Amino acid sequence: MKDVRFVKSVFMLSDLPKDNLPEVVLCGRSNVGKSSFINSLFNKKGLAKTSSSPGKTRSLNYYLVENKFYIVDLPGFGYAKVSKTEREKWQKLVENYLRSERNIALTFHFVDSRHHPTNLDELLNGFLREIEIPYTIILSKIDKLKQAELAKSKKEIKSYFPELIFGHNLLEYSSVKGTGKKEIIKRLSALFT
Repeated sequence: MKDVRFVKSVFMLSDLPKDNLPEVVLCGRSNVGKSSFINSLFNKKGLAKTSSSPGKTRSLNYYLVENKFYIVDLPGFGYAKVSKTEREKWQKLVENYLRSERNIALTFHFVDSRHHPTNLDELLNGFLREIEIPYTIILSKIDKLKQAELAKSKKEIKSYFPELIFGHNLLEYSSVKGTGKKEIIKRLSALFT
């Protein structure tokens, strides 16, 4: 998957691409590592803007992969330093997008492996199940944990989301070390070949 490019930032649903290509959606709380994931997965530094200040992504960001499908990076949720109005605007955009008739093939829901899933993670999980969008949870930033801590994190996330099966709808990822990259490329290739 070498041919990847940023296409557009969407602030209103009327601006969504019209070509009906399948979409792989990235969602999760602010600063969970979605932009780093995009850059490391496709070996393109700076493809997605990373920031030390969370809450940077305020739009749906579209990346076209091999002219076959889009990666859609959603705004992160739960970041307190933006105004309530701003947060509600993003939330509405995201919710309306997920409820729309888009060709969503898969959702990657990112959860930071160092922290418990938040209440918002639980709400997102319930929402994806309610609207029947296929999802996989990705435990991110696993390079920051020791093996025993990672084992504990995997066990813990299943107590929140009992339906998860590691290697199936639960994967791990490190943007730093590339752990999990092969599995994710394999998963995407299987979807779009």
